[in-house]
Amino acid sequence: MAYSIFRRAAAFFKRETVLCLSLALALASAFFVPPSLAYLSYIDWDTLALLFSLMAIVRGVQKTGLFIYLGGCLLQRTGTTRQVLFVLVFLPFFWSMLITNDVSLLTFVPFGLAVLRIIGREGLAVPLLVLQTLAANLGSMLTPMGNPQNLYIYTQSGMSFGGLCGLMLPYVLASGLCLALFTALVKSDGVTEKPARTPLENPRSLWWYGAGFILCLLGLFGLLPPVAAAAAIALFLLWKDRQVLLSVDYSLLGTFLGFFIFVGNLGSIEGFKTILAALLAGNVEIAAVLVSQVTSNVPAALLLSRFTDQWQSLAVGCNLGGLGTLIASMASLISYKMLAEAYPRQRGKYLLWFTLGNLALLALLLLLSFALSALGGRM
Repeated sequence: MAYSIFRRAAAFFKRETVLCLSLALALASAFFVPPSLAYLSYIDWDTLALLFSLMAIVRGVQKTGLFIYLGGCLLQRTGTTRQVLFVLVFLPFFWSMLITNDVSLLTFVPFGLAVLRIIGREGLAVPLLVLQTLAANLGSMLTPMGNPQNLYIYTQSGMSFGGLCGLMLPYVLASGLCLALFTALVKSDGVTEKPARTPLENPRSLWWYGAGFILCLLGLFGLLPPVAAAAAIALFLLWKDRQVLLSVDYSLLGTFLGFFIFVGNLGSIEGFKTILAALLAGNVEIAAVLVSQVTSNVPAALLLSRFTDQWQSLAVGCNLGGLGTLIASMASLISYKMLAEAYPRQRGKYLLWFTLGNLALLALLLLLSFALSALGGRM
């Protein structure tokens, strides 16, 4: 009995490592700052409400098959493997700007592998998944709803929607050019078999989810209280589609809660706050990149935000910090797990090309960042 419980606990920890660590850190910090009602002030309820709303609506749209349907429409116009790869790589690049990097990968990685099987090009699985992962992480940098760290920084910093998009646009454009170049280097030949166009499932529900997405945007732009938008969406799904409500990534919301409490308690320790703020002065971007390599970029944003007001540097650092190690962006683990399950013998090759591609783009975008900072400065 005890062994079974231990195995289940170990499996849960392996599956939800970041959540468990965030809760453990929150608990440990409570020994230094005893629990009180002040803990509630640590939590950014607007960020949690927006994150829940976006995840729920995107899950609903994903269930209708809209993303796969549109991808299939594009693939009907391809005639070579290079054109197929362009479509499969840039689908997550552009969609991640609206539906987050992790949902883009959950949607288009299985789709991409299925397409390769249909056209008889499974040998391209490793380069495709490496490029799709890079594409989702890089495209998602552009908008507040592209990834969780952007959503948090957007709600906390007071930056406008256009301000955040404008800040990240040079990096996204440079990334898109690099991805196009990498894809163009893949040997191309003709494609005779094409995937059938997948029909939409329950297209009428798209109107409901479209209305829900409008509620999300109203909350994002401050035209509606985010908590009110989240409550409306939750009640609608409770009535209309409980499966979608259950499929929301609540572990990510729990991770945010744990880190909010942990970081809030650290900020209440005056000596620690003073020392860390001094260390970060002028080094926020590099610190964010380095911390992201070992904690992933979402916890890095939550942690460092309490000790600096250099929001632009933090946004750039946490977004670029998603490149590098496999855990720098937790979304990257999605592709790796799918590759390991489908082609277990290709894991070593995947990790090699993933690391090389990530480090090359990280170095290039850091150089771009230093050049932009030298030309115009950053707050």
